[in-house]
Amino acid sequence: MSVFNVVVGDQIKGVEWSGAAAPTFAELFSLAGLPRKGPARPVAARLGTRTLDLSAKVEAAAEAAAPLTAADPAALELLRHSVSHVMAEAVIRLFPEVKVAIGPAIENGFYYDFERAQPFTPEDLDRVSAVMTDLVKEAQPFVRTDLSAEEALAFFRAKGETYKVELVEDLVKGGQAAVSFYQCGDFTDLCRGPHVPDTSWGAAFKLTSVAGAYWRGDEKRQMLQRIYGTAFFSPKDLKAHLDLLEAAARRDHRKLGRELDLFSVHEEIGGGLVVWHPKGALLRTVLEEFERREHLRRGYEVVMGPQILRSDLWRKSGHLDYYAENMYFTEVDGQSYAIKPMNCLSHMFVYKSKLRSFRDLPLRLFELGTVQRHEKSGVLHGLTRVRQFTQDDSHIFATPQGVGEEISRILRLVADMMSVFGFEYEMELSTRPAKSIGTDEEWAMATGALQGALSAAGAAYEINEGDGAFYGPKIDVKLKDALGRRWQCGTIQCDFTLPERFDLTYVDSDNQKKRPVMLHRTIFGSLERFIGILVEHYGGAFPLWLAPVQATLLTVTSRADETAQAMAATLKKRGLRLETDLRNEKLGYKIREATLAKIPYMLVIGDKEIQTGAASVRRGGQDLGSMNLESFLELVGPQVAPPAWD
Repeated sequence: MSVFNVVVGDQIKGVEWSGAAAPTFAELFSLAGLPRKGPARPVAARLGTRTLDLSAKVEAAAEAAAPLTAADPAALELLRHSVSHVMAEAVIRLFPEVKVAIGPAIENGFYYDFERAQPFTPEDLDRVSAVMTDLVKEAQPFVRTDLSAEEALAFFRAKGETYKVELVEDLVKGGQAAVSFYQCGDFTDLCRGPHVPDTSWGAAFKLTSVAGAYWRGDEKRQMLQRIYGTAFFSPKDLKAHLDLLEAAARRDHRKLGRELDLFSVHEEIGGGLVVWHPKGALLRTVLEEFERREHLRRGYEVVMGPQILRSDLWRKSGHLDYYAENMYFTEVDGQSYAIKPMNCLSHMFVYKSKLRSFRDLPLRLFELGTVQRHEKSGVLHGLTRVRQFTQDDSHIFATPQGVGEEISRILRLVADMMSVFGFEYEMELSTRPAKSIGTDEEWAMATGALQGALSAAGAAYEINEGDGAFYGPKIDVKLKDALGRRWQCGTIQCDFTLPERFDLTYVDSDNQKKRPVMLHRTIFGSLERFIGILVEHYGGAFPLWLAPVQATLLTVTSRADETAQAMAATLKKRGLRLETDLRNEKLGYKIREATLAKIPYMLVIGDKEIQTGAASVRRGGQDLGSMNLESFLELVGPQVAPPAWD
């Protein structure tokens, strides 16, 4: 008789087992009285830090086995990975000539990459979905097998699966002597697992799209076809997600950017290079002026640096060793230069331009700095992933004693700025990556400074191990938009290393030269990306202070043209951004066009308004009645000005 410990709710329950062989987790959970049906039934098992199949044998009686249920986010990832296998099985059944590559779970679903001569069509996806539904009904079990690397290579070579052969060969190079396979039905795949017990768990799925993807993300390698999908534990959750996708499609900033005439991207110019149209450029200008004003008010000084700097400087900073693949280079008079991917080097030279005292610190430098980064064509996406963008970049130089207060000030600025747009946000503390510069002591001090400021602010945060910048740990700000999607925008990075490399000093109160701490920070991050997020967050209907066109004057008859032009001139002098529509079109047509253009206010002028000098005011389909210009200005005045704080 053996006794195994099982986590049941918030208690640990001892379960007796009299069998000769070790029980499976499924058997153990059943004996412990855990449900076999419904949302609380176990999906997999947890033993310490490991997640295991329910069919796995329980060998370690000393550790408490815990059920992984659908309520745990890790269970959804596990389900989606399993459904990717089901999709691959369906694709192979329909198109046996394909070669399979990889099929992981991703944030909102899963994908699988295939090599096939003909492109997959929407009709093909419908056929794949139909076969997947049949496979789900078959409740095929996921069966794990462990093989030696040699056996795995022989298996895949016999099947002509060259991508799997390459993956196994890489595992062997890394010292791995054995690998695990999972089989469901006719499909056997190289996989670490774990999986749901059988294919019936994957009934609530949807295949969403097909895209091209280079093998291993290398544009010099084979172009594959990537089928995307998603899956949930219940049809209700799937429907909610698909509804969200439909809403996101309606708000897609690329679609609204065209409809609202904000920006465009042209292959003739180059991928990831944005052309701002007048309305988009005006929107961006308003946002930039708001940021400049607020930074000046909070003690920042505006600076500007050059677009290219000598490559030797980027070597000294460590960028050439850790970031060169994201940079562009050129040559001038036989000297190598790099187009800047970041603004920090110029700001350090502002600091070095004269002797600094502890009384001069903190020194807060701010630049709306345009940078260039090499992004692979496959990841470019509207405004949210581009090759040239402008950052609201600041570098703050502080004493070690004062750095905590500076981080706290930045956190307050983040809170103020996010509240302007109605964004909730979360924070992550990203720690030292495998490839980094600096000493253990410097990293410990920098990480401690960020943690201390977060704790002092009472801010909740998660640890993101190994995702810091190569020169220092960072706080990442992830905002949540109107659809509940999370976007990484602002960042606060604490750096003890670059001040050392560039010999930055200040004279302290004891007349000794000491090193400042350097904070790298953005609030919105890339302005292109942030504007793309704003377009989708507001669905193109911007708050009045941010709207590129705040009002339009619509004439009912040509007799009102002179009155409309005079009103427009008065309103423009008072600071409003507006248009006039004097076309010989029906008023209903003009109103519909202004509504589609998401212009906040419409001022209608006809014969009656000519006589009274007033205008009929509309907003969002609501008739606000007749107003003279002073009354209208009094109405919109509080909404026109950018937000401000005491």
